[in-house]
Amino acid sequence: MLLDVKDLTVGIGIVEPLSGISFAVDRGEILGLVGESGSGKSLTALAVTGLLPLIGGRITSGSVMFDGTDLARLPETKLRPLRGRRIGFITQNPMTALDPVQRIGPQVDVVARMHLGLSAAAARAKTVDLLTQLRIPEAAVICDAYPHQLSGGMKQRIVIAMALAGDPDLIVADEPTTALDVTVQAQIIHILATLVKERGLALILITHDMGVVAQICDRVAVLYAGRLAEAREVRPLFAAPAHPYTAALIGCIPRAGIEPGALKGIPGTVPGVAQYPTGCRFHPRCPKATEICLTAIPQITPTPGGTVACHHALEVAIV
Repeated sequence: MLLDVKDLTVGIGIVEPLSGISFAVDRGEILGLVGESGSGKSLTALAVTGLLPLIGGRITSGSVMFDGTDLARLPETKLRPLRGRRIGFITQNPMTALDPVQRIGPQVDVVARMHLGLSAAAARAKTVDLLTQLRIPEAAVICDAYPHQLSGGMKQRIVIAMALAGDPDLIVADEPTTALDVTVQAQIIHILATLVKERGLALILITHDMGVVAQICDRVAVLYAGRLAEAREVRPLFAAPAHPYTAALIGCIPRAGIEPGALKGIPGTVPGVAQYPTGCRFHPRCPKATEICLTAIPQITPTPGGTVACHHALEVAIV
């Protein structure tokens, strides 16, 4: 595996927002990292990219093995050359990811100049080529534009180009379509999926959209309140979800022909890190919770196509 995360635990101050997270992704694969807001998806992305210190966080245990190197043990001086070069990061909001007073070209050029050692002219040629591959018309002209002159979809393509400019092996995309309309979202997702297959990249796609996950992901890791609920191949997960939370997420997907008012929701909300319940953290919202769920932390166990952490995994009905 290109990236193999095992038992990742993160601390911020006196709290532990992530506990025992494990998943893996290889070249040519897309891993969907899913869960409601507050589940720990973006925090996991920061841990993988070594950016936790920016928010006062730290990896307290576990490993983040990237191509044979444990990123959790590397100092910042050795992490910095990997970010941008071997690990690309697509930030959540393209509207705020770009410097508003700098033209587009230099913002993309700097990645290739810094990490690949290209000259200014070679870096600009690479930038134009990347923007063209990302279906941006008149790429050379766009390089001279400012961010405020571009649409949201254009800005997102620029942010993707910045992530690709260092020729990375892994891209972490943190909800890359959040601020875009539905049509543009579909275009961006298609572009990312095509890039993975054509370039042999590994992609971690953080998203709320289970429909997107079903369409393009190879593996899925479901997080809830800072713990792993389920990590499996996409087909068996959607055919027979092994965790009640996964089943509930899939039940929220709109389907053709569904009766008005029949769309399911999940009662309650994800607890804050200071209010995590004992035992299984999903038990206050789980229709299958029993006494053991209130007191005992479920262990991660094998299930068809991956793993699950649930006391009643085998009792979950197919959705």
